[in-house]
Amino acid sequence: MFRDPLRGTLRDLGSVLDRDLSALRPLLRAALARGGVVGAARGEAWLVHGVGSLHPDAPFELASVTKPFTAALAGALVRRGALDWHAPLAALGGPLRGLPRHVTAWGLATHTAGVPLHPARVGVTTFTHFYAPYGSMSPDAVVGSVRRWARPGGRFGYSNLGLGLLGLACAVAAGEALSADGYGRALRREVTGPLGLDVTPGGPPGAARVTDFGPLVGAGGLSGSAHALLRFGQAHLRGAVGPEWLDARRVPGLPPGVTGVSPGWFARGAVPGGARWHDGVARAARAGLGVQVDTGTVVVVFARGGAPLTRGRAAVPTLLQSLLGP
Repeated sequence: MFRDPLRGTLRDLGSVLDRDLSALRPLLRAALARGGVVGAARGEAWLVHGVGSLHPDAPFELASVTKPFTAALAGALVRRGALDWHAPLAALGGPLRGLPRHVTAWGLATHTAGVPLHPARVGVTTFTHFYAPYGSMSPDAVVGSVRRWARPGGRFGYSNLGLGLLGLACAVAAGEALSADGYGRALRREVTGPLGLDVTPGGPPGAARVTDFGPLVGAGGLSGSAHALLRFGQAHLRGAVGPEWLDARRVPGLPPGVTGVSPGWFARGAVPGGARWHDGVARAARAGLGVQVDTGTVVVVFARGGAPLTRGRAAVPTLLQSLLGP
């Protein structure tokens, strides 16, 4: 008789989350059809499982799970007075001068700054440069695109362009150059270094193909392991990242299932409690990170293989939400 490894994975995860997860076996199978990593932490209990021959320590592209890291960087700069959540980013001067005055760090971090989802050119480069849809852009082109297309309004409008600009602005506020490298140095000095997290810009070491986010690295260009994401989530719960992630606000235009948005995070359930989560899709991987405030639980999901073009796109975020619980 063959032992189903997914059954054992869910049993072990359930022991951490203190719930019976056996009903999630079809969802786990669908989400991790090509292999992946799942993990959970609650208090002192901690578990990371590789699925489909993958090692539990395997690094993955974080894709849009990068966004909570960029928000954490902005919060660190706000706390030391180098950035203001609600001041125009144009006030930082230099290459950011000329940005519309309604474009603030808070607006970018919560997708309410009226910035389009992508730079206009991505309509072409998504097809001509599949693994590098933003790689041909310059940082100045990112600023110029926001300067041209941002419209005030305060509605939710998910934007890789906006979070990419926030990452570049954080680099400037931290005294670095307006560049992906400047963002990486600022993030390491202000967030990942102090927290002891092995999370870095660029793809996982040895990966054959990774997504090149170019100057929009702050929107999706980090990589790291499930262990690093669990530690990052726990840092939020113990107050080592700052309070902004809890400040979820209901704004017009939120998608179904999202009850609020805070810097870098979506919220679900009653606020200020409830869950905070984010998922992401890179060209060859999917990722998800969630924190359940009320129970002190952190969950992470990595799946090998990018999202299919037609069916199965919701499997990873659905699994993440199911592990977070009601």
